[in-house]
Amino acid sequence: MEYRYLSQAEIAQLEMQACTAEDWATILVHPQINVKYIRQVRFSGECRIGHFEKAFTMPGGIHKHSGLFHVSLHNVVVGDNCCIENIKNYIANYDIEANCFIENVDIILVDGVTRFGNGVEVSVLNETGGREVTIHDQLTAQEAYMQAMYRHRPVLIEKLKKFADEIGNFRQSDRGRIGHNSVIVDTGYIKNLYIGPCCKIEGAGKLKNGSLMSREDSPVHIGYGVIAEDFIVQDGSHIEDCTTISRVYVGQACTLGHGYSASDSLFFCNCQEENGEACAIFAGPFTVTHHKSTLLIAGMFSFMNAGSGSNQSNHMYKLGPIHQGALERGAKTASDSYILWPARIGAFSLVMGRHSANPDTSALPFSYLIEKQGETWLAPGVNLRSVGTIRDAQKWPKRDNRPAEGRLDLVNFNLLSPYTIDKMVQGLAILEQLRSLSGATSDTYTYQSAKITHSALERGITLYRMAIEKFLGNSLISRLEKTRELKPESNIGEGDWLDLSGLIAPHTMITQLMNDIEAGKVTTNSEMNQRLHDIHQNYYDYEWAWAYQLMLHFYNLTESDLENNEVLVGIIQRWKQAVVGLDKMLYQDAQKEFSLSTKTGFGFDGNTSTAEADFAEVRGQFESNPFVTAVQEHIAKKSALGEKWIERLS
Repeated sequence: MEYRYLSQAEIAQLEMQACTAEDWATILVHPQINVKYIRQVRFSGECRIGHFEKAFTMPGGIHKHSGLFHVSLHNVVVGDNCCIENIKNYIANYDIEANCFIENVDIILVDGVTRFGNGVEVSVLNETGGREVTIHDQLTAQEAYMQAMYRHRPVLIEKLKKFADEIGNFRQSDRGRIGHNSVIVDTGYIKNLYIGPCCKIEGAGKLKNGSLMSREDSPVHIGYGVIAEDFIVQDGSHIEDCTTISRVYVGQACTLGHGYSASDSLFFCNCQEENGEACAIFAGPFTVTHHKSTLLIAGMFSFMNAGSGSNQSNHMYKLGPIHQGALERGAKTASDSYILWPARIGAFSLVMGRHSANPDTSALPFSYLIEKQGETWLAPGVNLRSVGTIRDAQKWPKRDNRPAEGRLDLVNFNLLSPYTIDKMVQGLAILEQLRSLSGATSDTYTYQSAKITHSALERGITLYRMAIEKFLGNSLISRLEKTRELKPESNIGEGDWLDLSGLIAPHTMITQLMNDIEAGKVTTNSEMNQRLHDIHQNYYDYEWAWAYQLMLHFYNLTESDLENNEVLVGIIQRWKQAVVGLDKMLYQDAQKEFSLSTKTGFGFDGNTSTAEADFAEVRGQFESNPFVTAVQEHIAKKSALGEKWIERLS
């Protein structure tokens, strides 16, 4: 659009409306502007002003016409139909797009050249440095994982930093932007801040050197009392209620609120952090903490739920806070749990009590770690029969609040995958070896720094076998649904698998990608992300190649054996028994939630029958509980599927 100079009559009218300018010749306006909506404005530098034709309807029904009222503008572009009112100090060096509403703000400025938070180094895991992640507005959990965890590949780290620097250089500017339809009200200090479209900032205290990557279909909200410095917040995220962040990356569709405090931390998609504190953590997708007394420090988490009072120690008062640890995907901590880093807790495990012996249970997933008299006791695999574990696996996809388009983090929601099943295969071998070495009649066994009872060991062996057979049967039937040719088209997927903070992928594919980055075959951040996306998209092809090899090994078969229908029928029969057996365990576990002890406190002023009636009204009947009915339907559905293939193959 072509702007024009103000006419002498317009200048005279503006001066009558208490407006001033260092030089009216540097102020250009929309051809159809009505200057009656510009009052008590001080102009300096070069400004471009749009027209004012619409009114904003405020909560309570009041209307405010667009315009400029009581504001100082220096080198500012104001789009059409903006309302900017009561700016205590000034707005400097900003492009404000159309339909923005800005009211009761202290100051908004860009001072010099800035990258708006791009290029800030976040010292995750090790507070003293050494695992810094360079944040930028296209950062994914997978790229951050490689930056933090592959420091032994310095050429790779150098290349990844170069990718981040290129994005930072592209964003670098001496002018800020406020995207169209944004709202900024009752806010204090805003400096060197990029603001995307449809962003809403209400009552924030200080926002300095950051980016709010808001989108029309996924806006960002910053609430009252928020203080943020050196940060990036991705689309769909909400930061509320006196939250304080410093050197922090917040991924898509996250929520931080109720006075949460975080420094040198990364939060990837769908994290929910409230009340507590985080320091130097790598919070992968769906990391959740809700309690004031919870401290997460120097740890890596994903799909994690922290109980009240959970905390960790990364300081042994010798060489400083240099220790780190990890709770692999799906791990939980119970109330008042404690872990002394370094430690590594296996996937989908539950930590209860205090653990100071630096346990490593990564090869024994789905376990309970329980403290008894200061010692760590381990119950391997017991979480496979827990209702809570299955409920979590079902709820995560439903709670993915990101728009379908433009998702950054790659997230695989599968509970049973080559990553977790390979851990179970290792765990099964460990438990059988313990039984062999210590004797089948031993009362207790010792693994790492943990103790295992005889009954827990035997139960773990049974549960791991059932889960492995369930996975193999799932993979086999899925393959048969597509083709009768069982031999994989490629060997990609064989070998170890990794969990790159949500992305489950073959080690070989990730290694090849890193090799190509180091060799200069992958030269940009977007190329790297496309390669990771392709790996994610081909997951099931890779999974079958891995499952096929495991099937041969686990059942001691040859490739020709898998051409025999009787062998396939046997595998499917084992699968059916495992699925139904595990579902029955889940059914029994759910039944505990309807036991007599759980009805304590119901029917407060009555007798037992009153308690029963009160419980039924509040919690419903066991038989009609949605999860219980889903388990029953799952048993029937999988049984029918198994019978179908047994009959077809027979």
